[in-house]
Amino acid sequence: MTHWQSGTRPLNYYVNPSDPRNLKQKEEDLKELPQEYQDFYREVSQFVPYQRIFIDPLYTLGYGIDASFYRLIPKIVIRVLNDAEMGEILRLSQRTKIPVTFRTAGTSLSGQALTDSVLLVLQGSWRHYKIHDHGKKISLEPGILGVEANRYLRSYKRKIGPDPASIDHCMIGGIAANNASGMCCGTSDNSYKTVDEMRIIFDDGTVLDTGDSSSRQYFRERKGELIRQIEEIRDELNADPDLVAMIKKKYKIKNTTGYSINAFVDFQDPIEIIKHILIGSEGTLGFISEITYKTVVDYDHKASALIMYPDMDHACRAVMKLDRDLVAAAEMMDRPSLRSVEDAPGMPDYLKTLSDTATALLVEVRGANPEELEQRIKNATAVLEDIPTIFPISFTSVKSEYETYWKIRKDIFPAVGGVRAQGTAVLIEDVAFPLERLAEATADLRDSLNKFGYTDAIIYGHALDGNWHFIFTPKFDSDEEIARYEGLMNEVNEFVVKKYNGSLKAEHGTGRNMAPFVELEWGSKAYELMKRIKSAFDPHNLLNPGVIINDNKNVYLENLKAMPASHETIDRCTNCGFCQDICPSKHLTTTPRMRIILQREISDLKRTGREPQRLMRLLRDYDYAGNATCATDGLCATSCPLNINTGDNTKYLRSRAITPATRKVARALAKNMNGVTGIMRFGLGAVDGVHGFLGTRILGGMARTARDVSQSKIPLWNEWMPSKGKGKVKPRPPFASAQGGEVLKVVYFPSCISRSMGPARKDKDQRPLNEVMCSLLAKAGYEVIIPPGLDKLCCGMPWESKGFFDIADEKSAELEKVLLQASENGKYPIVCDTSPCLYRMKRAFTSGIELHESVEFTHDFLLHRLKIKKARETIAVHVTCSSVKMRLSEKFKALAEACAEKVIIPDDVHCCGFAGDKGFTYPELNDAALAGLNGALPDNCAGGYSNSRTCEIGLSAHSGISYQSLIYLVDRCSSPLR
Repeated sequence: MTHWQSGTRPLNYYVNPSDPRNLKQKEEDLKELPQEYQDFYREVSQFVPYQRIFIDPLYTLGYGIDASFYRLIPKIVIRVLNDAEMGEILRLSQRTKIPVTFRTAGTSLSGQALTDSVLLVLQGSWRHYKIHDHGKKISLEPGILGVEANRYLRSYKRKIGPDPASIDHCMIGGIAANNASGMCCGTSDNSYKTVDEMRIIFDDGTVLDTGDSSSRQYFRERKGELIRQIEEIRDELNADPDLVAMIKKKYKIKNTTGYSINAFVDFQDPIEIIKHILIGSEGTLGFISEITYKTVVDYDHKASALIMYPDMDHACRAVMKLDRDLVAAAEMMDRPSLRSVEDAPGMPDYLKTLSDTATALLVEVRGANPEELEQRIKNATAVLEDIPTIFPISFTSVKSEYETYWKIRKDIFPAVGGVRAQGTAVLIEDVAFPLERLAEATADLRDSLNKFGYTDAIIYGHALDGNWHFIFTPKFDSDEEIARYEGLMNEVNEFVVKKYNGSLKAEHGTGRNMAPFVELEWGSKAYELMKRIKSAFDPHNLLNPGVIINDNKNVYLENLKAMPASHETIDRCTNCGFCQDICPSKHLTTTPRMRIILQREISDLKRTGREPQRLMRLLRDYDYAGNATCATDGLCATSCPLNINTGDNTKYLRSRAITPATRKVARALAKNMNGVTGIMRFGLGAVDGVHGFLGTRILGGMARTARDVSQSKIPLWNEWMPSKGKGKVKPRPPFASAQGGEVLKVVYFPSCISRSMGPARKDKDQRPLNEVMCSLLAKAGYEVIIPPGLDKLCCGMPWESKGFFDIADEKSAELEKVLLQASENGKYPIVCDTSPCLYRMKRAFTSGIELHESVEFTHDFLLHRLKIKKARETIAVHVTCSSVKMRLSEKFKALAEACAEKVIIPDDVHCCGFAGDKGFTYPELNDAALAGLNGALPDNCAGGYSNSRTCEIGLSAHSGISYQSLIYLVDRCSSPLR
């Protein structure tokens, strides 16, 4: 099977006149570059559209910083789409001698994806994949998330071998280029051991597909000198038995320090050596444009135990009794690790009661069937039973319970960032020790951390592999602080290598962070061979220079990233990048991580008074790239371990920009909601009338022309613009047969949006939503109570999104007072038909009255009172951001599946980007957010359903099918119980 993952079609790349990428501004920015980079830009722009080349101060800073604790700002950033572009860029690099660095998600931690030259960004493209041999192999391009790869394999009950803790957020390119491993794969299922084939683009643009015989032959002919040097290194290395023995011994534990020189021991064929030495090469030897993995079994039956030991020594003794034949994983967490997450939602209460020395061991066992799983639980428990624990060992096979345990483990690193002191960086180091000496080595590690004043440092990691991560939070604001960090690193590196023969980098890659210490770990002979490897593949040192091989022994102390304060909404951010993939503007302008990076820079420049011209430029450019195109949907908080909602920061910035005049207008609108909704209905009716008279083609052309002439200041009309809504709501009498003798009442609040906006001309059901909602409630036997003074009521969301927080709260309080009266102080439930409005009400109301979103209420209270005739059709469902945040996704899916034969929920579509009015004022945001929608829907998709009227406009426009509230489908498929 061959697949093209949704969301990969090249975007239109519309550039708003306010975007710093506009051509006029680009010509000015180009003059600021050194001449050789100006020449590079002019040549690359001949085959890469200018929209995907960034040279301005805002985007280069935003893209330049990654999850590591270093900072280098590229001069040019290019979003590269395919092999052809990459090959041309690498050939241009060779001609101009301009270095380049590759970047996928930028979640790496050792400084391997940074440059002050040209950064080549893959995120958003490179998403082809192919499944082979019933899931036993999978070919993946580097822009695919690890979690997506496993999703493709789910139906085959298989997965890729590497399983880093960041697998939901890191990409295949980084997983392979760093030889990332993780919690369960150990050294047997990492990328090195499970790579099958690879497509590589070399420094001169030559392409090698190792799985294609003609490509291999062509490569041997074209790159004969590289083949000769590889064979020479192979033969020289294998002629030294002591070096071979050392390599074999060191790779018995995890090791990503330097190049994978075990390839010269494990293989004779130069092509096989090339394939395997590219693993873990961090973009310094070539570009991996596709990798084929041999997959591993993903067992259905799993169980985990969070075992609490009185101290680290007892936990280490327990680990030494385990092996991978017995358990799939064993993760250790010291007390500070547990303390960093104990206050997070869903964490067990007993975490807060543990002593200061308590240490957790998270053990997972797996089985092909329940019987095998149970036997493995018994075996693991028996092996550990003679080591004292705080609580009895107890395994759980309940998915929600063991996922909570693993969430504790996965959230440790980012969570530390949330509790660190203001202005400090978050450093994570990554070492490995022989398992038999783990307890002793751990004690030495803790002693060193304490010695250098990092007493609150955290030690945790993959205990089964002897692989420790230790986290500490230095503040690189003085020479003394940097010297303290330098002292710690030198001492730790010395005893890891010389006392324990361990690995300085077990799985996070060498990067800049450990480049000065590669020779310390491997010795001069092996290091010289590594330098020859680099020279053979990249003789001009143009591929990610300074990473892995670096003669500057202080590089790990240079270009350290400051974390200046900006605002409480974002100050805890660690730049991990977990928020990026879910952001609707990720392919258009900036991501949450980029916004935070930029706001920190702006705040620092304001505070210090440095570079006033640059500050003014960043402020100007941020207005569009950071502010206007932020949907403030808040989904970034759902993927952030610290629950940081960058949208809140955007709203705060908008509030700071409010003038007395704009406040006066906003308050006038709030006081005259009946007039506002009336004018909105009139306007929509008038435009709908013009649409009917002129037709879609003519009106659409006029609308586009008007927007172009106005420099994108006039909102854009589209054919799915709604007609006027129905302001008056008339409930139906309830069906007595559905009541079953009960008195059922519900307060129904139709939002101002659903009252103002009716169906579009092409929508299947031409009834207004409030009529459909009343019909459904009546069928289920509910008497509907409509709040009095409906035309004046609003939840306040439009004002909140624009930063008018006080006005928003006043509107919410006004609505709450009316709903309390209508519900007789909460005697009757309250249902709202628009998800974002209900979410606002839940956050703003203080009385605790029972509030329900319409899909939630239908699922929980109406469905069992209705007779459902399932429609024999395929439908699409879009769960809005607010519904996701209210954890209603499963109820959406269940309700849709109760009413339709097949339900499609596209994996690659998150926030639709319509964001209230932005679908009209900044339609490019909606375009970017829904780039993958159309390709994710089958040809026989009969309709789409959601629960926010404005979202439905954008969804309809980008899919070509009618999207309406899911309530329409339920009403169509239901009848009263008799």
